[in-house]
Amino acid sequence: MKVIYDMKTARLEISNLKDSDKEEFFYNVANDKKVLETFICKYEESLENFDFAPYLNMSNMFAIRLNYTGKLIGIILHFAVENDAIEIGYCIGSKYWNNGYATEALKVFLNYCFKEKVAAKIYASYFAGNDSSGRVMEKCGMKYDRLVENGIEYQGLKRDLIYYVIEK
Repeated sequence: MKVIYDMKTARLEISNLKDSDKEEFFYNVANDKKVLETFICKYEESLENFDFAPYLNMSNMFAIRLNYTGKLIGIILHFAVENDAIEIGYCIGSKYWNNGYATEALKVFLNYCFKEKVAAKIYASYFAGNDSSGRVMEKCGMKYDRLVENGIEYQGLKRDLIYYVIEK
């Protein structure tokens, strides 16, 4: 099991995924159609057939949990882009939207990436039209970097990606 930097806020904890997260991951990420309009993840039709093992084996993916219940409400992850840069992604289950959880989680995760992953720059992107994700990034001190037209094909559509960046 990976050991991670203490990532807690007043309301949230970011921690390792565990076997018992399967159901919450399914309902708040893999089966949440609103989330999957804005976050790239394979849609899963049924909990019974959902293979959670690949996610458990990802050392760069973490659960976003409510402190008072310990339940997974979303995920956050990082991956290397170049030597001193990291790209991050995050999602919160749609029933938890508009509570400030994404901003709270992103702030503590940016700190983790700068301190523990020794990143000099951190990038994040969102699909054009998902302006609320851009506002989350701005609230965390990230600045507009660039637009990549037709940057990715997802759900059969070419999507424009809007990138934000923050430097150490």
